Amino acid sequence: MLILITYDVNTETPEGKRRLRQVAKVCQNYGQRVQNSVFECVLDAALFRIVKDKLIKLINSETDSLRFYSLGNNYKNKVEHVGAKPSFDVSEPLIV
Repeated sequence: MLILITYDVNTETPEGKRRLRQVAKVCQNYGQRVQNSVFECVLDAALFRIVKDKLIKLINSETDSLRFYSLGNNYKNKVEHVGAKPSFDVSEPLIV
């Protein structure tokens, strides 16, 4: 299923900047960055729970936030892209 992960991490302190890097790194390990703090991740239910747990443990819930949007398995009909940064299929292999 496609999970959209978004986050907002307070970076006013050195600890916040460190948390931001850690959150971004976890997201990069499981998905593709589509905007600065937005990742598209194709995950099964078990892996989603693991990723969600990792991210929740990283943030400071007093100053940071995470949002998870589950677009399901038929996500190709639910995602529309307009503008810069060409769209790509996150379920296909990425060839660099």
